[in-house]
Amino acid sequence: MTFDYNTTRKKLILAEYGRNVQNMVKYIVDLPTKDERNRYAQVVIDLMGFLNPHLRDVADFKHKLWDHLHIISDFKIDVDSPYPKPSEDAIRFKPAPLSYPQQRIKYKHYGKTVELMISRAKAIDEPQRKQLMVQSIANFMKMAYVTWNKDSVADETIIKDLREMSNGALQLEDNVNLQRIEVRQPSPANNRQRNSNQNNKNRQNTNSRNNTGGSNRQRSNNSGGKRY
Repeated sequence: MTFDYNTTRKKLILAEYGRNVQNMVKYIVDLPTKDERNRYAQVVIDLMGFLNPHLRDVADFKHKLWDHLHIISDFKIDVDSPYPKPSEDAIRFKPAPLSYPQQRIKYKHYGKTVELMISRAKAIDEPQRKQLMVQSIANFMKMAYVTWNKDSVADETIIKDLREMSNGALQLEDNVNLQRIEVRQPSPANNRQRNSNQNNKNRQNTNSRNNTGGSNRQRSNNSGGKRY
């Protein structure tokens, strides 16, 4: 017994239309007369529009359906299309791959921007302006370090990395303190507040059910009437 699997079938050219549409297009291609091909092609076009109603929101969607019909037939169908036949070269055109920037970054958690900033700061001749630029770079490095490592960092570490990245050309003064940057963590007080609100809500629901049960029992006793 021979089984027919999708892996053994011909590859779907446009999978959104399914294999039945592709088989129908293949049948139309082999029809002997052009009148028959035109008549069956119009039926397949209507079916393709029904299977993909989202194409109706596209401008000139009928044109797109006829283009898809030619693509599914591998540009072999010979019908009178109301639109010009699409170019096979334009459909199968492959753009050139984009080149990925190959740049070596010594400290990846600081990024390439810090290296560019350091090179710009090294070119500054005015001492005061250069020192302000170096301090800004150090503050940015500390922020980047905390962002990627999720931990605090000593100013000495940032100063050391800055000196290494600039090959000793940029150094901070001894009395300079970098900006204080803290790692934000979920506050335990917020968790306790959420748990307290949930407990109060559960307690209110329990009390409501108890009160409802007591009222039902009271009505049941009153409706029984006088006993002898």
